[in-house]
Amino acid sequence: MSDEKKMPEEEAEIIYIPDDEGNDEAFEVIMRFELDDGSDRKYLMVVPAEEDPDEEQEVFAFRYEEENDEIKLFAIEEQEEWDMVEETFNTLMNEFGDAEADAEGKS
Repeated sequence: MSDEKKMPEEEAEIIYIPDDEGNDEAFEVIMRFELDDGSDRKYLMVVPAEEDPDEEQEVFAFRYEEENDEIKLFAIEEQEEWDMVEETFNTLMNEFGDAEADAEGKS
């Protein structure tokens, strides 16, 4: 038996995004962040909720605004904006991976 202590998993945040035919598709929010460029723009990264988490998943990125309790999503259309979002996402994922590896090494 393992003495490894498991942290309870946080409940996944699920949002619904309409597809081209108007059908709501479930997506799990895997990350939210703001760029440090003074623009106050917020971004979220999502993956399809129905996918197998052990398989490589396609990640979708959106700029979003919150109004009352609603989230409005906006496509990222400018290449420069996409490059900044992609770089930030990759940096945060690398930091998360490094922190996770450090935590595993200390157990």
